[in-house]
Amino acid sequence: MVVVPLRFLFLLSLTLFSTLPFHLHASFSHQSHIKLPSQTHQSSQKQTHIHFFYHDLRTANNPSIVQIVDTPKNVPNGFGTTFVMDDPMTEGPELSSKPVGRAQGLFGLASLNDLGTFMLINFAFKEGDYAGSSLSMLGRNPIAEQNREMPIVGGTGVFRFATGYAIANSVEHLSTPEHFVVEYNLTVRHG
Repeated sequence: MVVVPLRFLFLLSLTLFSTLPFHLHASFSHQSHIKLPSQTHQSSQKQTHIHFFYHDLRTANNPSIVQIVDTPKNVPNGFGTTFVMDDPMTEGPELSSKPVGRAQGLFGLASLNDLGTFMLINFAFKEGDYAGSSLSMLGRNPIAEQNREMPIVGGTGVFRFATGYAIANSVEHLSTPEHFVVEYNLTVRHG
């Protein structure tokens, strides 16, 4: 009778079992016709450019922006002041131009040193090719600058799986304290 040390059997079994899953995975991945989302998502993405204007209306009768949080007087730059918005989006810079949707969400003053805001906005499209779809923007907005870039982090409808960026510019020559106009150019990739 041959006596095999227990230690040898343990090492042999450990070696066999540790290589078994690797071989199974390798043969599965070569034989399978199943495509993972990461394998199909990149090739089927579209890139879309969208241009519109939104209008912050601070009128007494029909505001589209309302302050919901105020801060103490000793806080610089209004830090912490927060607003909720449901702004009309239009094709052109005039409020009377063709409506395309609503810019709905929150923003607040989030910098102690400058006029930087956080933006959590959904661009809800109501007209045209994108009706019923939306894009979500979340990021920092240095409102005193032009060509402000913010990320697009998701979307619904035709914009499912959307990622991209928004470039915002204040339209100073049309804006008043009661009606602030912002031009947006969005570039998004989506499913």
